[in-house]
Amino acid sequence: MVVIAVSGQPASGKTTIARKLAEYYGLRYVSNGMLFRRLAEEKGIPFLEFHKLAEQDENIDRQIDSMALEEAKKGNVVIEGHLAGWVLKDVADVKIYLKASLEVRARRLAQRENMSIEDAIREITFREENNRKRYLKIYGIDIKDLSVFDIVLDTTYLDVDEVLEILRSYIDKIIRKKRSNT
Repeated sequence: MVVIAVSGQPASGKTTIARKLAEYYGLRYVSNGMLFRRLAEEKGIPFLEFHKLAEQDENIDRQIDSMALEEAKKGNVVIEGHLAGWVLKDVADVKIYLKASLEVRARRLAQRENMSIEDAIREITFREENNRKRYLKIYGIDIKDLSVFDIVLDTTYLDVDEVLEILRSYIDKIIRKKRSNT
């Protein structure tokens, strides 16, 4: 049974990398962001407004994180989300954190969401500050403290294949060593 948690900054490549790792290793893929967006849609609340609501109602985050933990306990999964590494720190075999420069992340988000770079910077900045406050308030987690992660990778100058090459090499070694120690 393998559990991989992928966390990182908005537009750092979390979703793309997590999906490709799940595919490569034949694991299930679970996205906390998709769960968050689905809850927002079900409630008929725009995404950024739902972020604001989540700041007031910690049950939203707790519900999503509880669902992620249950998925992790089933095993054979890659779970992607801003808090995945922290929430799954005692369950995940490998905890990955992806980061990139604000400029590169804004370009990625602007292209993906068909928005201006300026709007992308505003959205990223808002989401990061909103997430930081929420997670500190709800869980006492400082998202700037990356000490729970096994590997922190800057994707600024790497393409998807290069990121995957680095992570697969690392994951293979960790899984092999963990299995030989049990």
